[in-house]
Amino acid sequence: MLLPVVMAGGSGTRLWPLSRTLYPKQFLSLNTSLTMLQETLRRLEGIPHQPALVICNESHRFIVAEQLRKAGQQHSGIILEPDGRNTAPAVALAALQAQASGHDPIMLVLAADHEIQDENRFVNAVKEAASFAQSGKLVTFGIVPTSPETGYGYIQMGEKLGGEGYKVAAFVEKPELDVAKHYLEDGRYLWNSGMFMFKASVFLAELKQFRPDILSACEKSLTNSTRDLDFIRIDGEQFHNCPEESIDYAVMEKTTEAVVVPLDAQWSDVGSWSALWDISQKDLNGNAIRGDVLTEDASDSYLYSQHRLIGVVGVKDLVVVETKDAVLVAHKDKVQQVKNIVSQLKNENRSEYLQHREIFRPWGSHDTIAEGERYQVKHVIVLPGQVTAKQIHYHRTEHWVVVTGTAKVHMEDKTYIVTENESTYIPVGVPHSIENPGKIPLEIIEVRSGVYLAEDDVVRVSSAGVGY
Repeated sequence: MLLPVVMAGGSGTRLWPLSRTLYPKQFLSLNTSLTMLQETLRRLEGIPHQPALVICNESHRFIVAEQLRKAGQQHSGIILEPDGRNTAPAVALAALQAQASGHDPIMLVLAADHEIQDENRFVNAVKEAASFAQSGKLVTFGIVPTSPETGYGYIQMGEKLGGEGYKVAAFVEKPELDVAKHYLEDGRYLWNSGMFMFKASVFLAELKQFRPDILSACEKSLTNSTRDLDFIRIDGEQFHNCPEESIDYAVMEKTTEAVVVPLDAQWSDVGSWSALWDISQKDLNGNAIRGDVLTEDASDSYLYSQHRLIGVVGVKDLVVVETKDAVLVAHKDKVQQVKNIVSQLKNENRSEYLQHREIFRPWGSHDTIAEGERYQVKHVIVLPGQVTAKQIHYHRTEHWVVVTGTAKVHMEDKTYIVTENESTYIPVGVPHSIENPGKIPLEIIEVRSGVYLAEDDVVRVSSAGVGY
């Protein structure tokens, strides 16, 4: 059976404000009720496979684990990268981890943030590629182009092989528009999808030949790894020394064993708001609408409301996206410049580029619902069986009101129960934590008051649960 390897990294700039650095697009629900990560794994149901191996940034670990849990999706482990080093080191870690059990699986390497609408064709292409991978080839999937796209690299097809595979004649960088038009007319060029299939041993052998420095750093990183529940924590110091390189540059452009299998399955990397509009269901006026939106004389626009009513009048070809803490208005032809807004936010040290107002933690989540000069109100959810870290605040007091569920409060050397419609008070300087001993989520309204309310006013007495 295949071993799917799902790369779930990302910076969260192109679909801002929905996507953030700490919550990039692969964790968003964009076209269905499932997130892109969940859809990537669900898409494999028609293919016999082992539970997937997932690779993500350490800062995203709890989001990945919770999304897999919610979807009931099994996995073979979650490899945590302390730093992003591009796809070649990530897949090398996966291949080494796969071989650690004494097996040599065929790895199907997928990105967690791709959309594939014709899943039957995807499954057929995977099955076609498996025979090449079994024979020792390194397979990449080339997307049959539908337009002269300048945002993708291209793969030139060479000699026709048995079945639906072709030798790779060349990998081509992102072209200018006139060159992209020539590629489309030529018929021998495919978009580079960034999806691959090969035996773990074959990839590692080619990596050893062409980039032994990457392989060595990954081997050292994994040798000193530790297992923490679902997570495989690699040696951060060793991995920090690993060169940053893509699979294409490190291996695929150098090997003589590269094969490309064409894929015509309505694929998209959802690289912009206009790309998301392209693949979204639309009304009779060409509007893709999600959330509480009212339109009048509006057409060909992407309109997304997360938190409140949006009214749109007399517009065309716009992107309007509302979240709890930000609103984006852009022309569809200019959405590539959204990343410049993210850069401005980062330069001004504003939190809106980094994370949403609602922040997820291993024990649950907290969402700031109101704030002023000397107060802050949060909606806190503690999952069943979870507990926050015991901590002390020196500049604020806290009032906790239980809305749903039962809270077990630990304060200094006391432990007591607070039930629905009851409250408790946390003075300055007192060690405290909160636990959910029940079977349903515990919902709390937390009111902070004081002269300093920032998150760094905290001294952790214990790390159990991990605090705010």
